[in-house]
Amino acid sequence: MRTTLLSILSLVFVFSCKNTKEVQYVSYEQSTTKDTITHPGKKLLETNCYICHSPTASHDDRIGPPMIAVKKHYLEDGMTKEEFVSALQNWIKNPTEENVKMKGAVRRFGIMPKQAFPEETINQIGEYLYEFEIDQPEWFEDHFNSEKGKHQSQGQGKGKGKGKGGKGHGNGMGNGKHKQQVESDFENLPFGERGLKYALTTKSVLGKNLMSKLQNEGTLKALEFCNSEAYPLTDSMALVHNAVIKRASDKPRNPNNTANSEELNYIKEFKRQLLNEQEIKPIVSETDDKVNVYYPIITNSMCLQCHGKPKTMINVETLNTIAKLYPKDKAIGYDINEVRGIWSVSFEK
Repeated sequence: MRTTLLSILSLVFVFSCKNTKEVQYVSYEQSTTKDTITHPGKKLLETNCYICHSPTASHDDRIGPPMIAVKKHYLEDGMTKEEFVSALQNWIKNPTEENVKMKGAVRRFGIMPKQAFPEETINQIGEYLYEFEIDQPEWFEDHFNSEKGKHQSQGQGKGKGKGKGGKGHGNGMGNGKHKQQVESDFENLPFGERGLKYALTTKSVLGKNLMSKLQNEGTLKALEFCNSEAYPLTDSMALVHNAVIKRASDKPRNPNNTANSEELNYIKEFKRQLLNEQEIKPIVSETDDKVNVYYPIITNSMCLQCHGKPKTMINVETLNTIAKLYPKDKAIGYDINEVRGIWSVSFEK
């Protein structure tokens, strides 16, 4: 297993020769506070999973079960770490009806969109879940015990993982996390992590609304939502964070999202990282008084309803609606696990 020394060895690249500008490939793991667990799986969990499986969302305002619920359903009595990680890998690689362990979650949220993660990423996330306590919503304990009472056959056993410093809990219990703790500390984070938080919280707001439209009203209503609400929601999150937040693409649906020459270079770099199955890191560009942070937008199976291959992944009715709403659309022809664009976040130092 990799150690956190990997984050110290993260490469630094410079795109520009200007003295006032420095561009770095910054690992999300590079800087931690004194009380932050430095296992690499922690940041990977937050970056890759908490968009849909947040520990802070309310019970009714979610787009997926919290990760503590995932842990409890997958961590079986006497299970080794290797068995636990293998079970997670199996679901992520094959998210199908036949492979479901959390049937209640699937009934409520639907099957998880298929995504392609590097195997090492899932290994580190799984090891972290097995060995450490993780945050859980304050409502979760009562909800889980209530559901367990109704369905004893779904009750989960205790694992045997031990965390660093004797903090391993094995039974999947979290330590609770309240909403008021979430955004107030963003300004104290390192620039790369701070910009990524801004992007991911914005993505979460957009994703929650988009998933709701897809699940409850269908693809065409989701398209209408994107056309009318994506910009206002993004701008509202920019106001919350006192930052400029936008999406940019080399194949934009909306011409306003066309990437500039600098952003095109970053898109090209993220594509290279993805092709080489490297861990994706935020790109940080600094001037004397400003910070720019970039992070990729990567497709999953849900995206392909509107961004996949015409007539095979996107049906004719959806194609006609796209043509009506976005007559200059270029954002089609994608497959799973491709860079569709980037988040571009700017804020003052």
